[in-house]
Amino acid sequence: MRLEADGLVIREQNIGESDRLITLLTRQKGIVRAFVRGARRIKSTYAGATQLLCYSRFSIYMGKEKNVIDEAEPINVFFDLRKSVEALTLGQYFAELSDALAPREDEAEEILRTVLNALYLLCKGTKPQKQIKAVTELRLLCAAGYMPDLICCEKCGAFETPTMYFDCRKPVLYCQNCGYGLGKSVSLGVITAMRHICYSETEKIFNFSMPDESLKVLSATVEEYLLTRVRRRFYTLEFYNTITSDS
Repeated sequence: MRLEADGLVIREQNIGESDRLITLLTRQKGIVRAFVRGARRIKSTYAGATQLLCYSRFSIYMGKEKNVIDEAEPINVFFDLRKSVEALTLGQYFAELSDALAPREDEAEEILRTVLNALYLLCKGTKPQKQIKAVTELRLLCAAGYMPDLICCEKCGAFETPTMYFDCRKPVLYCQNCGYGLGKSVSLGVITAMRHICYSETEKIFNFSMPDESLKVLSATVEEYLLTRVRRRFYTLEFYNTITSDS
């Protein structure tokens, strides 16, 4: 069986003296792992197309025991990520997060589109990194089946109050009259942003703006929710938080 697919390289591992095992995020098959023979040789035609965070067009022989890449042509190498340690680390975190949340042997259109858009925005630098991070985290969680219930208060059905409470363990929303002690207190603006991320069409999820302080709360709230749901460490996230702790 042969798979023709566009995919983003989200993980790479050196094998032997010259080969590479890469993990791809593809539309058709979600996570696909495949060997690239001779990828680390100086004259290899596959070196650029199979490096981490490169979006490429692949021809893959799907064998019973292993998959092997026959052809690889780069579409977007996201070169500008390398100009900023913060942007590159965040891109690597999105790759690690994709590997944790994307399906195996099933379509992953939503996850791939979200990550590609996030990498593009990181390269352009037109959106705050905290916004890109929060949007990507929450949208990937939704695509993986972890969408929170943000429609109204879990107890009384109120759609909005000036302050809302988000319980990331259930995960549900409470109004200011019902939620004291039941979740994290956040402003209505933060909840509005979370609703936009969860319920908007994919091409619109990054299209909003908010004050820096509210953006910090949004980022912290979404990150807390993600770690509560996924229950694992992300070393790239920890490093990113370390190098941006003063921002």
